[in-house]
Amino acid sequence: MTRRPAPRPLSEQALSDLLGEQQFGTLATVKRSGHPHMTTMVYSWDPGARIARFSTTADRVKVGHLRRDPRAALHVTGGDVWSFAVAEGEAEVSAVTTVPGDAVGRELLEMLPQAARPEDEDAFLEQLVAERRLVIRLKVDRLYGTALDVEG
Repeated sequence: MTRRPAPRPLSEQALSDLLGEQQFGTLATVKRSGHPHMTTMVYSWDPGARIARFSTTADRVKVGHLRRDPRAALHVTGGDVWSFAVAEGEAEVSAVTTVPGDAVGRELLEMLPQAARPEDEDAFLEQLVAERRLVIRLKVDRLYGTALDVEG
Protein backbone atom coordinates (compact mmCIF):
# COMPACT_ATOMS: atom_id res chain seq x y z
CA MET A 1 0.00 0.00 0.00
CA THR A 2 1.26 3.45 -0.90
CA ARG A 3 1.59 5.78 2.02
CA ARG A 4 -0.08 9.14 1.45
CA PRO A 5 1.11 12.39 3.05
CA ALA A 6 -0.62 13.47 6.22
CA PRO A 7 -1.97 16.97 6.75
CA ARG A 8 0.55 19.27 8.39
CA PRO A 9 -0.43 21.91 10.90
CA LEU A 10 0.16 25.48 9.78
CA SER A 11 2.19 27.88 11.90
CA GLU A 12 0.55 30.88 13.56
CA GLN A 13 2.16 33.11 10.93
CA ALA A 14 0.96 30.93 8.04
CA LEU A 15 -2.56 30.90 9.51
CA SER A 16 -2.55 34.68 9.91
CA ASP A 17 -1.22 35.08 6.38
CA LEU A 18 -3.99 32.85 5.03
CA LEU A 19 -6.62 34.92 6.85
CA GLY A 20 -5.09 38.06 5.36
CA GLU A 21 -5.02 36.66 1.82
CA GLN A 22 -8.71 35.77 1.73
CA GLN A 23 -11.73 38.05 1.96
CA PHE A 24 -14.54 35.48 2.20
CA GLY A 25 -15.04 32.96 4.97
CA THR A 26 -17.71 31.09 6.86
CA LEU A 27 -18.70 32.63 10.18
CA ALA A 28 -20.09 30.15 12.71
CA THR A 29 -22.22 31.36 15.61
CA VAL A 30 -24.10 29.35 18.24
CA LYS A 31 -27.87 28.93 18.00
CA ARG A 32 -29.99 28.76 21.15
CA SER A 33 -30.22 24.97 20.56
CA GLY A 34 -26.41 24.75 20.68
CA HIS A 35 -26.14 23.89 16.99
CA PRO A 36 -23.91 26.00 14.74
CA HIS A 37 -25.31 28.68 12.47
CA MET A 38 -23.00 29.25 9.52
CA THR A 39 -22.99 31.98 6.93
CA THR A 40 -20.57 33.09 4.24
CA MET A 41 -19.25 36.56 4.99
CA VAL A 42 -16.84 39.13 3.65
CA TYR A 43 -14.36 40.04 6.37
CA SER A 44 -11.23 42.06 7.01
CA TRP A 45 -8.34 40.70 9.07
CA ASP A 46 -6.18 42.80 11.38
CA PRO A 47 -3.21 40.54 12.19
CA GLY A 48 -1.68 42.88 14.77
CA ALA A 49 -4.85 43.09 16.82
CA ARG A 50 -5.94 39.51 15.91
CA ILE A 51 -9.42 40.76 15.02
CA ALA A 52 -11.61 39.72 12.11
CA ARG A 53 -14.22 42.37 11.30
CA PHE A 54 -17.52 41.83 9.52
CA SER A 55 -20.10 44.30 8.26
CA THR A 56 -23.71 43.27 8.73
CA THR A 57 -27.14 44.71 9.46
CA ALA A 58 -28.76 44.87 12.87
CA ASP A 59 -31.62 42.53 11.95
CA ARG A 60 -29.48 39.50 11.00
CA VAL A 61 -29.87 36.26 12.93
CA LYS A 62 -26.13 36.06 13.64
CA VAL A 63 -26.29 39.38 15.50
CA GLY A 64 -28.86 37.95 17.92
CA HIS A 65 -26.80 34.81 18.37
CA LEU A 66 -23.67 36.80 19.20
CA ARG A 67 -25.47 39.09 21.62
CA ARG A 68 -26.68 36.00 23.49
CA ASP A 69 -23.46 33.95 23.15
CA PRO A 70 -20.34 35.70 21.84
CA ARG A 71 -18.45 32.51 20.94
CA ALA A 72 -17.76 32.32 17.22
CA ALA A 73 -15.39 30.91 14.62
CA LEU A 74 -14.32 31.93 11.14
CA HIS A 75 -13.37 29.17 8.65
CA VAL A 76 -11.33 30.22 5.61
CA THR A 77 -10.18 27.96 2.79
CA GLY A 78 -6.69 28.10 1.38
CA GLY A 79 -5.56 27.91 -2.21
CA ASP A 80 -6.63 24.28 -2.53
CA VAL A 81 -9.28 22.03 -0.99
CA TRP A 82 -6.78 20.60 1.49
CA SER A 83 -5.79 23.78 3.31
CA PHE A 84 -7.77 25.91 5.73
CA ALA A 85 -7.55 28.22 8.72
CA VAL A 86 -9.97 28.59 11.61
CA ALA A 87 -10.02 31.63 13.88
CA GLU A 88 -11.91 31.15 17.14
CA GLY A 89 -12.76 33.65 19.81
CA GLU A 90 -15.40 35.89 21.26
CA ALA A 91 -17.19 38.45 19.16
CA GLU A 92 -18.47 41.84 20.12
CA VAL A 93 -21.26 43.57 18.27
CA SER A 94 -20.91 47.30 17.80
CA ALA A 95 -23.69 49.81 18.04
CA VAL A 96 -25.54 50.53 14.82
CA THR A 97 -24.20 53.46 12.83
CA THR A 98 -26.82 56.20 13.31
CA VAL A 99 -25.15 59.38 12.07
CA PRO A 100 -23.26 59.47 8.77
CA GLY A 101 -19.56 59.60 9.63
CA ASP A 102 -19.88 58.40 13.23
CA ALA A 103 -17.23 56.06 14.68
CA VAL A 104 -18.99 52.89 13.53
CA GLY A 105 -19.53 54.25 10.04
CA ARG A 106 -15.86 55.22 9.82
CA GLU A 107 -14.81 51.77 11.01
CA LEU A 108 -17.02 50.19 8.33
CA LEU A 109 -15.44 52.45 5.72
CA GLU A 110 -11.91 51.55 6.89
CA MET A 111 -12.71 47.85 6.52
CA LEU A 112 -12.98 48.25 2.74
CA PRO A 113 -9.89 47.55 0.65
CA GLN A 114 -8.46 50.73 -0.86
CA ALA A 115 -9.54 49.68 -4.37
CA ALA A 116 -13.16 49.27 -3.19
CA ARG A 117 -13.48 52.67 -1.50
CA PRO A 118 -16.51 54.60 -2.74
CA GLU A 119 -16.01 57.77 -4.74
CA ASP A 120 -18.73 59.51 -2.73
CA GLU A 121 -17.88 58.75 0.92
CA ASP A 122 -20.73 60.87 2.25
CA ALA A 123 -23.32 58.94 0.24
CA PHE A 124 -21.74 55.66 1.35
CA LEU A 125 -21.89 56.67 5.02
CA GLU A 126 -25.54 57.69 4.61
CA GLN A 127 -26.29 54.33 3.04
CA LEU A 128 -24.72 52.54 6.03
CA VAL A 129 -27.07 54.42 8.36
CA ALA A 130 -30.11 53.63 6.18
CA GLU A 131 -29.16 49.92 6.19
CA ARG A 132 -28.64 49.93 9.99
CA ARG A 133 -25.12 48.55 9.61
CA LEU A 134 -22.84 47.54 12.45
CA VAL A 135 -19.49 45.82 12.96
CA ILE A 136 -18.93 42.35 14.34
CA ARG A 137 -15.42 42.15 15.82
CA LEU A 138 -14.18 38.61 16.32
CA LYS A 139 -11.35 38.80 18.85
CA VAL A 140 -9.30 35.74 17.99
CA ASP A 141 -7.73 33.75 20.80
CA ARG A 142 -7.08 30.53 18.88
CA LEU A 143 -5.91 29.84 15.34
CA TYR A 144 -5.61 26.41 13.80
CA GLY A 145 -5.56 24.81 10.40
CA THR A 146 -3.71 22.49 8.11
CA ALA A 147 -2.34 22.01 4.63
CA LEU A 148 -1.80 18.81 2.72
CA ASP A 149 1.19 18.71 0.41
CA VAL A 150 0.04 16.72 -2.61
CA GLU A 151 0.83 17.04 -6.27
CA GLY A 152 -1.97 17.54 -8.78
